[in-house]
Amino acid sequence: MTAADTPKPIASPVIPASPAVTLDNCDREPIHIPGLIQPHGALLAFDAQGVVTHVSANAPALLGHAVPAPGDTLSSLHFDGHAEVHALLQEALEGHGTEGGDSGGTAEVRLGGRRFDLIVHGYAGVVIAEFEQRPVASDEVAGFALKAHRAMDKLKRQNSIDALLVMAVGAVRQLTGFDRVMAYRFRHDDSGDVVAEDRHEALEPFIGRRYPASDIPAQARRLYVINTLRLIADVQAVPVDVIAANAALLPLDMSHAVLRSVSPIHIEYLRNMGVGASMSISIVVNGRLWGMLACHHRTPLQVTYSARMACDVLAQVLAANVQSLQARALAQRAADAAQLRARLIEGALHDDDPVPTLVAMSAALGEAFEADAVVVAQEAKLHVHGTLPRDIGMRLAQWLASRTDRRDAVLVMNSLSDLPSDLVAACGIWCGLLALRFDDAAHGWLVLARKEQIETIRWGGKPDKEYTSGPLGPRLTPRGSFDVWKEVVSGTAVPWTAPQVEFARQLRDELARAGAARIAEVHRARTQLLAMLGHDLRDPLQSISMAARVLEHGGSENGNRLGQRIQSSSTRMSRLIGQVLDAARLQTHAGLTMDRVDTELVRLLDDLLDEVRVAYPGVIVRHDAPASLHALVDGDRIAQLFSNLVSNARHHGQTGLPIDLKLSVDADTVCFEVRNTAEPIAADLLPNLYSAFKRQATTNVRNKTGLGLGLHIAQAIAVGHDGTLVYSHEDGQVVFRACFPQRVVLSGD
Repeated sequence: MTAADTPKPIASPVIPASPAVTLDNCDREPIHIPGLIQPHGALLAFDAQGVVTHVSANAPALLGHAVPAPGDTLSSLHFDGHAEVHALLQEALEGHGTEGGDSGGTAEVRLGGRRFDLIVHGYAGVVIAEFEQRPVASDEVAGFALKAHRAMDKLKRQNSIDALLVMAVGAVRQLTGFDRVMAYRFRHDDSGDVVAEDRHEALEPFIGRRYPASDIPAQARRLYVINTLRLIADVQAVPVDVIAANAALLPLDMSHAVLRSVSPIHIEYLRNMGVGASMSISIVVNGRLWGMLACHHRTPLQVTYSARMACDVLAQVLAANVQSLQARALAQRAADAAQLRARLIEGALHDDDPVPTLVAMSAALGEAFEADAVVVAQEAKLHVHGTLPRDIGMRLAQWLASRTDRRDAVLVMNSLSDLPSDLVAACGIWCGLLALRFDDAAHGWLVLARKEQIETIRWGGKPDKEYTSGPLGPRLTPRGSFDVWKEVVSGTAVPWTAPQVEFARQLRDELARAGAARIAEVHRARTQLLAMLGHDLRDPLQSISMAARVLEHGGSENGNRLGQRIQSSSTRMSRLIGQVLDAARLQTHAGLTMDRVDTELVRLLDDLLDEVRVAYPGVIVRHDAPASLHALVDGDRIAQLFSNLVSNARHHGQTGLPIDLKLSVDADTVCFEVRNTAEPIAADLLPNLYSAFKRQATTNVRNKTGLGLGLHIAQAIAVGHDGTLVYSHEDGQVVFRACFPQRVVLSGD
């Protein structure tokens, strides 16, 4: 060797010492700048001027003495003047090492008596040339291309994602010769399942296994997206240093390099599994790492670059087909959801009660939401579909009904952290809840439930198998990795997806609208029916009343008694019909007719008291009124107001105690006050005190036939006279006070 052939001294870069890579800090390991490459090739890096910035320590031995040293400028004498090498390098240098990592090209070259695949690419301002030794002849490479073309043609004909992945693992194994090829599919939390596998018959199956997201740290996941194929030709190989031209240079970014060395954490994992070589091919869908084809071999295996590129193209075809199938499946799910929603709403609109419709469609709802159980609850009704114990469903329904936040009509939970502690203990493995309130008044809830993630995993293989552990312990084995995943997801369910939550909100809104429409229809039908009954019954009642008068004045004692009874009953029925008609007018917003004339209110009240004393001789009524009191009112309506308030006091006051009435005028305002001894009206009844057809009206044992119309109509009459009707409780007595102006200026006066 001449002096010119003697390698120039290389300055060792001064790099700050970094802590050893452990399981605690592997997620921060700078794996894109390892400063090392795998030994089955050599690497050189050039700046934009062609100056060599980095060289792997094995480059002279592999490529020959014409390799430029760190700090040299590329010349035509380097690489023995190999024209194709210089052409590729010059093309990449003219691009100045673009940031996007664009490849400068590949070629088969022979240097130093060896055959190499030369891969040139520009990245982060430098041009990187990698010389990877080719272990096979050129005619074998042509065979790879033919196999890849056939595999891609078969991939295009698959009509499901599962079939695609099964096809892909078989094709990659045939192309590469690996002992095992697995297809991973990543989930919402970046954990992964082995969903397809092609393996040597001597190997245990891994299909069905789940691995935590931490098995692929974030920085590795980023590299898998930008550099989609990665080969580790020999797990036991000693990596080669990449030497910088001077200490001032930044570490070489090898994100796109094919020879980049491997994290020691990953190497230990593979050694513990008895793997001698591995290769990973990324499946990138919509810019995200959707899945991966992972290859294992029991001994070292170097797959030619051309075969790897064929696998990479195959993975891109696979990713495109996955994206297409996912889009088709998403569209189909949206169509199915719309159809299910239409069927559900149609049933809810036709039935008086939505519960039977929801119960009948529980199985379809569970399938649409991918739920393990469905609970339909409303007041005392409870239906459970699925394996959720009924007592848990009941406790969940009770808890939902007791919640005070009425705005939260759709509740989404992926864990039990927000539940009371006793309910958490009862729910156990049922960790995911998607609940929607379909009936506000009757506490109607539809609850979709999911089990803890661990409960849904099938362990495919031998969970009790012992694996060799390295210095970092059993965590770096399939069994240990799965145990870590179980610990991470304990107490959580697979999260509800955004489309599922949106579907639940749409369903809730549709059910609410259907309920409102159903109530409005029932209300209209009831009002029309009441008006019709009131109108059609008046004529026969008039005939009955006239017959009663004839009997009453017929002269016989029995006839008189019978006539009085018929007259009393017909009067009561007439009064009820009048109230029904008034209520119907109010419900349809027609309002009550008012014919104001000068009326003597004291005489009107005296007539009312005479009727009460005759009809109810046991009722004590005391009254306080002036000698005379005139007002411009509708006398019939005011008489109805007086009568309804007295009737209300008679029905609800304590038996045997008097009813006190007071009629007065003050500053041209007439007030009529009715008092009866009774407990205060319950606070929860006050908001509906003046509502028609209220439920509490039917619970009064002393007025079983009441419709809850008396106070409703009395208030309408007071308001119709520009007045008010007010409730209070004073000194142990229930007090209703109606006040209205004594004189109202009428138009035309």
